[in-house]
Amino acid sequence: MSTESDIRAFLASRRAKITPQQAGLPAYGGNRRVPGLRREEVALLAGVSIDYYVRLERGHLAGASEEVLDAVANALQLDDAERAHLFDLARAAAKRPTRRTRRPAGTLPDSVLRVLASMTDSPAFIRNGRLDILATNTLGRALYAPLFPNPTAATTNIARAQFLTPAGRDFFPNWETGVNTTVALLRTEAGRAPHDTELTGLIGELVTRSQEFRTAWAKHNVRLHHTGKKAFHHPAVGTIALDFDAMELPAQPGLTLTAYSAAPGTPDHEALQLLATWAATEFPPSADRLPTTSPTDITSNRH
Repeated sequence: MSTESDIRAFLASRRAKITPQQAGLPAYGGNRRVPGLRREEVALLAGVSIDYYVRLERGHLAGASEEVLDAVANALQLDDAERAHLFDLARAAAKRPTRRTRRPAGTLPDSVLRVLASMTDSPAFIRNGRLDILATNTLGRALYAPLFPNPTAATTNIARAQFLTPAGRDFFPNWETGVNTTVALLRTEAGRAPHDTELTGLIGELVTRSQEFRTAWAKHNVRLHHTGKKAFHHPAVGTIALDFDAMELPAQPGLTLTAYSAAPGTPDHEALQLLATWAATEFPPSADRLPTTSPTDITSNRH
């Protein structure tokens, strides 16, 4: 899809989610042609003319000021992720540089890999915006082992494994939640990096091969993914629910380090200890440093 098409679909989908009552507007008449707000109602709430808002929703965000974008975001009651996505779409429409500059190609620094390997009690991994796992510690490799194509594979893509392999479906017990999260993260990244050809190729592959991905992608949902709880069904330890914290690496724009943990004394902590025992036999210490697939996989021109 083009940027204009993405803008049209995103704004229309957000408008459809807000009722006049939620927006504090009177709802006249019993038969409304749209499930949510009308365009003229969004224009009223945003303080712009109807003609101007219609132009924005047709995909013409290139000339919109930050004040106008903020007003539209407020009218549509966008959350933080949706608001950021709207601004990303406006940057793409104006062909302005993204908020992150491209770094020279290279590999993950040894210092980052050492930090990753030192996290011996928490499964951890480093990924890019396309959800490629680029490096793990031993526990991270053990936890995500079902998503790797074979025991010696250095990298994997979470989305491709989740949607296109039987192991991926088994690995995520809360399937619908997992689907929505993965698709929303890729939609968010597509707004940040609209010219990432590898991302475009991945999305095209998933849209073509997975009806579930295609359905979720059409919702235009986006999200921030900083902390929360995630459940896994692991073949060695059964179902385990872990807290996660995702931290962007300031010196490596576009990369995120995600670490999992469980509260001591809980069944999930016991399962995590069991996973560590299993990992010690399945993965040698060298697994603490997974090589990157290629220099371009760890660089990004995104936000």
